[in-house]
Amino acid sequence: MFNSTFKTNPYLNRAIMTGITRVSRESIFSDLNNLEVVTTTSEKYADCFGFTEEEVFAALDECGMPDRKQEVKSWYDGFTFGDHTDIYNPWSVLNYLDKRKAGTYWANSSSNSLVGKLIREGSADIKQEFEDLISGKPIIKPIDEQIVYGELEGNEEGIWSLLLASGYLKVLDYEEDWESVDAPDYELALTNREVRRMFCVMVRDWFGRSRREYNEFIKAMLADDLKTMNYYMNKVALATFSSFDVGNKPSEAAEPERFYHGFVLGLLVELADRYTVTSNRESGFGRYDVMLEPKHEDDGIILEFKVQDPEDEKELSDTVKAALEQIEKKKYETILMEKGVPREKVRKYGFAFCGKNVLIGSDQR
Repeated sequence: MFNSTFKTNPYLNRAIMTGITRVSRESIFSDLNNLEVVTTTSEKYADCFGFTEEEVFAALDECGMPDRKQEVKSWYDGFTFGDHTDIYNPWSVLNYLDKRKAGTYWANSSSNSLVGKLIREGSADIKQEFEDLISGKPIIKPIDEQIVYGELEGNEEGIWSLLLASGYLKVLDYEEDWESVDAPDYELALTNREVRRMFCVMVRDWFGRSRREYNEFIKAMLADDLKTMNYYMNKVALATFSSFDVGNKPSEAAEPERFYHGFVLGLLVELADRYTVTSNRESGFGRYDVMLEPKHEDDGIILEFKVQDPEDEKELSDTVKAALEQIEKKKYETILMEKGVPREKVRKYGFAFCGKNVLIGSDQR
């Protein structure tokens, strides 16, 4: 069908096919092998994929909203094509001009289920890099613009190529070594405020029916209410562990790790105004699991996750004790104290897992 439509059709002068991942390598297109592929990193037609800033600002002036330019820029600017920057999402801009208020117009116009599935079921590294993106930090990844849809699930790094091609990531910089056979490295960031809002909603949806319990856990943690923390964390773990399973029979040791990275992303979304949330970073003499660095006058919080080792730990309380001892031994609070948080304002919690059972203890009790 595609060959007869595009290649051997005597009545067709030219045509444009649009999409996200390439089609010219798929077997069903084997006869259609002479396409010119224009990608997000191509120079050709770079200013035709969206509205330029000049066009957007002129439209705002014409619609009587000259004072809204910075708002529109933060929400819908950020797309880069080739060396062209400040390309705006046309669908979102048109909706903004019509409704005269900001919203996730483009993000809500299609399903993001594939992206959500790839991130939710991705490795610890994928989730940690996604934590950086939501926190506003760039990541550096190789991008393969040759990737096709069928290769995404077998190529974990392919998610970044998909996110770039889909418009969810923008290129800040790139470095290509022409003597190397590897894909070039790109410095990537979330495209704009609309995209970040979409991903925050996606992370919240991961907790589904346990969303209320998750929020109650966060409230209890901020209040240092250990009993309530234990109550709600067990409800959340029971309801959401399976959401982060990727194998047919995930091991008990693997389940908490999958859950904990989703848990960290949830903290990032819910506590963005009060804390800088980081995971698996160096501090003192080791790498902590989760750290909440206060932006204002709140306490600093360190969380350590451990799976019960039946040979060494007869009770979950023994595992909690081991987690707390690790925090102390490795001096994880060092980085918080270096940033001005007094030692007495650093709270430490040990999380012990056995299957879907969780026990939380603190250095105070």
